[in-house]
Amino acid sequence: MKQRSIARAIVAIIVVGALALYGYRRWGGARSSPRDELLLEMPADASAVLFLDLDGLRQSPFLAELYKWAPEPKADPDYAQFLESTGFNYETDLSRVSIAVLKRGQETTLFAVADGRFDRKKISAYASQTGTRESRGGREIFSAPMSGSARRIAFTFLRNNRIALTNDNSLESALSAPRGDSDGQAWRERFRRLAGSPVFAVVRQDAALGAALGAKAPGGLESPQLSALIDQLQWITVAGKPEADRLRVILEGEGTADAPARQLSDVLNGLLVLAEAGLHDQKLRQQLQPGVREAYLEMLKSADVSQIDRGETKSVRLIFDVTPQFLEAARASIPAPSPAPQNKVLPNKSTIRN
Repeated sequence: MKQRSIARAIVAIIVVGALALYGYRRWGGARSSPRDELLLEMPADASAVLFLDLDGLRQSPFLAELYKWAPEPKADPDYAQFLESTGFNYETDLSRVSIAVLKRGQETTLFAVADGRFDRKKISAYASQTGTRESRGGREIFSAPMSGSARRIAFTFLRNNRIALTNDNSLESALSAPRGDSDGQAWRERFRRLAGSPVFAVVRQDAALGAALGAKAPGGLESPQLSALIDQLQWITVAGKPEADRLRVILEGEGTADAPARQLSDVLNGLLVLAEAGLHDQKLRQQLQPGVREAYLEMLKSADVSQIDRGETKSVRLIFDVTPQFLEAARASIPAPSPAPQNKVLPNKSTIRN
């Protein structure tokens, strides 16, 4: 009898433990955060994913510095009408957004899921007046023409505070795309690593990104070797984490081979050394304002290059700080717009002599 009692007790403990574990996962610690829910909506065949936690960024002093640095946006009559009709202001009412970039043949399409303080009735009424409204697949789909484009944008409410939208032809196919395969797992692993960053982008290499970046590099900063090494990466991530009045930027390139990672690390360290040496050049010191030069030096001194071995993949990480002084230096480096041309009387062609 004693053995039977012990066996029953063990069975009871196992049953209670299983129920407790299920309850914890169902209602407790396994509950997804809004951030995770948005990222889980991203299609696995995306080329890039951008995430912004605007509620988190608004709590940072760095965002105020960024607003002071950014140029004042031009007044948009269409947006002013949208704001008046819906009461939605993205600067204050948008909480977080996740955007996937997808290649569809020769076209690039966007799929986004956003959380915010939406007035569903007002937005639905406004969308019905400016576009179309229909029920498809059990969802209310709104579609409206995009300004300056033949394409349309479609959106639906996933719930009162969450919408999904795309400029693709079918919003339903974007919502029903599979997320649980190995590609989806690969995306989720990168998202997990960036959990502490309110703003980040993840790019999966499928084209010559290095060559594209090299073509846009300012004169004197082109590096064919750097472009070739970037093209050997499978993943590139860029994350920003506000710390007081500055933004810590973390760039990481990830591939499967060890040699390109070592070479990329050497090239980045070499470029940092060259950049700092250039700022100490006497001729450049005469051309740059002292404050601008000190801001650039401060950013270079904060830079750090490291290598990460995750077993199957090898990564190179570059970290640096963007400070208010650097933003001011960048603003000072932007050439002022040329003055509007004065009305001049052009000479008569008959009076021009060769």
